Amino acid sequence: MRVVLAAAFGLALAAGGGSASAAETATYPVVVRDGRIEPARLEVPAGVKIKLTIRNEGPGPCEFENLDLRVEKVLASGASSFVVIHPLRPGSYRFFDEFHPDTSEMVLIAK
Repeated sequence: MRVVLAAAFGLALAAGGGSASAAETATYPVVVRDGRIEPARLEVPAGVKIKLTIRNEGPGPCEFENLDLRVEKVLASGASSFVVIHPLRPGSYRFFDEFHPDTSEMVLIAK
């Protein structure tokens, strides 16, 4: 019986079952370049999980982070990665590059 259930589950996954939550996660691109984060302002829906894809196009490393949300991603020059952020309450959330805190800022606005 376990073999039959495991096979059925495997077929359901192969047919696309179980991937609905990944397909529903809204993805937003973020680029870090020369001590700046683009876009500088990003509006996202409140109350839903989001994914930020981060690409470092600068000549050195960057550290994309938000202290309140406990998000931290260190990227070498030319590297890409992502962070998934839990559903946010309406409000503003400041992200910055710790290597360039005075010139880099992105405000994420959840509405």
